[in-house]
Amino acid sequence: MSLSHTAAEYMLSDALLPDPGGSRAKGLRLELPSDRLLKFITVGLPLFLVSLAFAQEFSAGSQISCFSPTNFTGKQSAYVDMACWDSLVHHGLDTEGHAVTKSLWALKVFPYSLLVVAVLMYLPYLLWRYAATPALHSDLLFIIDELDKSYNRSVRLVQHMRKVQQASAEPERFWEEYERARQERYFEFPLLERYLTCKQRAHSLVFIYILRNLLLLVFLAATCLYLVFLHLNIFFQDEFNCSIKTGLLQAEPHIPPLIPCKLVFFSIFQLISLSVGGIYVLLIPVVIYNALQLCQWDKGLLSVYEMLPAFDLLSRKMLTCPVNDLNVILLFLRANISKLTSFSRLNAVSALREATTNKEDIDTVVDFMTLLAGLETTKPKHHTPVCDHPNN
Repeated sequence: MSLSHTAAEYMLSDALLPDPGGSRAKGLRLELPSDRLLKFITVGLPLFLVSLAFAQEFSAGSQISCFSPTNFTGKQSAYVDMACWDSLVHHGLDTEGHAVTKSLWALKVFPYSLLVVAVLMYLPYLLWRYAATPALHSDLLFIIDELDKSYNRSVRLVQHMRKVQQASAEPERFWEEYERARQERYFEFPLLERYLTCKQRAHSLVFIYILRNLLLLVFLAATCLYLVFLHLNIFFQDEFNCSIKTGLLQAEPHIPPLIPCKLVFFSIFQLISLSVGGIYVLLIPVVIYNALQLCQWDKGLLSVYEMLPAFDLLSRKMLTCPVNDLNVILLFLRANISKLTSFSRLNAVSALREATTNKEDIDTVVDFMTLLAGLETTKPKHHTPVCDHPNN
């Protein structure tokens, strides 16, 4: 065997992708980076702030300070603080001088309401994890495996072409058969293409993804409205008048009708609510952007894989309305691009095709490999390569 043939054999064998050493299933990312960031902030922020609020409450003791009369003993003053904190009702007068009451109980349950907010924010991610992740996981494993295998099939096809061409007594006849096979799409990968085409007609993943973002958007808006309500009605009143003349103390003449009280950690509650509300408002455009990603195709990924023989989802205009499961899968393929070993190689071939002067000579990765293997030098000069896309 000549040195050139030996070098071509080594080149083609090195072009093959190695078998993955470990299981790809362990490292697959089943959440987009933006979704993961949203989960970390929307769930972690209220939990972090409410832990600070509880820590201050336990370390500092009472959340309220009432100004009891000077003739009250220490135990009586402690009782006033406890009774006013338990009731949290403001007694005042309206513009006409009538007695009115206003409940401030929302201040007491505010830290616990943040816990409810954190649970609500986690519900969309539970929906995605249990309703969509199993199907998405199997789809990604199959498609990534098939894309890498399709690249290897292309390289093995060139290896077989070299052997046939070397054994052929009529090189002209060999190239005619090769062009006929390309025209009749004998080099295509029907299982992968038909699977991706089938995913264009499925809408379960895209429905769950849109529902997940819609629920998250509703919960963010509801939390912001709840915090606005607190600020407009309660979070501007850190002082209130408390009445303890109830029950056995109602007839006691030495107890004043109203006792002024002040909320000790009122400013901390204000700061926590402003922080949560401000960050949640900033996250609303991010959620909307995540949903709007489904309104356009990620054609960059598929255009690279059109270097595979007869893999032409784009050129045959098979990509119609982008709101379907295939578009969701493409987004997650982009997030798992490190698992797609063939992408970097095909991307390099695409870049070399753009840089070469004779772009028409490199239509697929098979053309590139035949060029590297030296088969193009034996190709008849008068023969023009025929494009394998029948619609072109």
